[in-house]
Amino acid sequence: MKKIRVLIIDDSAVIRNIVNEVLSSDSDIEVVGEAKDPFVAREQIKTLNPDVITLDVEMPKMDGITFLENLMRLRPMPVVMLSTLTTKGADITLRALELGAIDFIAKPSFEKLLASKGSFSETLLDKVKSAVKVDQKNFALTKTLQNDPSVKTLIFTGMKRANHLIAIGASTGGTEAIKHVLSRLPTNSPAIVITQHIPKTFSASFAERLNQLCAITVYEAQHGQKIKEGHAYVAPGDKHLTVVAKGGGLFCVLEDSEPVSRHKPSVDVLFNSLLSIADNVQAVLLTGMGQDGAQGMLALKENGARTIVQDKNSSLIWGMPGSAHNLGAHTDEFDLNIISSKLLQYASLDRSHMKGVRDVN
Repeated sequence: MKKIRVLIIDDSAVIRNIVNEVLSSDSDIEVVGEAKDPFVAREQIKTLNPDVITLDVEMPKMDGITFLENLMRLRPMPVVMLSTLTTKGADITLRALELGAIDFIAKPSFEKLLASKGSFSETLLDKVKSAVKVDQKNFALTKTLQNDPSVKTLIFTGMKRANHLIAIGASTGGTEAIKHVLSRLPTNSPAIVITQHIPKTFSASFAERLNQLCAITVYEAQHGQKIKEGHAYVAPGDKHLTVVAKGGGLFCVLEDSEPVSRHKPSVDVLFNSLLSIADNVQAVLLTGMGQDGAQGMLALKENGARTIVQDKNSSLIWGMPGSAHNLGAHTDEFDLNIISSKLLQYASLDRSHMKGVRDVN
């Protein structure tokens, strides 16, 4: 089996050494080179022909975003960004994902990196191995929506039932896929709860970015926050997001419990919290690595929810939706471009024969 050829681009020799050590420990990966800045990297890409690049967000001479933009225009290839755990780092990383980076890994301080090297290693190896599987046609899976004149807010005639809820789960490629879905929803859209695998600092920036772009209002979810139509609630990157029905309304509840299947927030945790109101839920699994959400989606389907998976052709990584598909957990499978309209179409149906929302006390 051909090894995955990786080029490491980072201005820190210490970080380059650590990343090299992690990647070289896997027999399926070969580190073919290191570069301290994008100018050196540019020449190495030509001569070494790597399969995947790890790219530092902030570097001297040319910043990572400028380099990535040039790379995606001239020679698209899988890129995993190494990002600092700061608000600035989050904003730059979200921009990198818009430009076509496959994924990112948060780069903690050197002291924390040494303390958590095991988890860092596992995550980095997973992301590099997933990145190389992405078809080149999906590098620019969605256009930068702010500059896409074809993106229009859909018209919605309104819901026939109170407290109808859309629940979305995603991971790798999910920030762009979620943006693609939410940017089309009108201000009278059903309420939306979202679990995206993302660090805490990044989740706040992601929610704010969506709020600026979308017609609906987007928050990073707060504990006890009432869920309203025309609003979306993104799970904080360090808490599980769950939903409770009480007093005729729905509310966000944040749980600081252990990760589930290595994830916190976890899509399965969100989906499982909706079982008591499943007949009034549309659950969606978008692009993402792994299996998180598949079992929870199956349970929702068995309890009367409508369950949607993004199709393979439009997914950056068909891990999470593919796992749900293989379990038979979905009622529908759609291309990313039509999910928004399908959600609204279903929400407008008169389903008065169905049971009402039950309180959870």
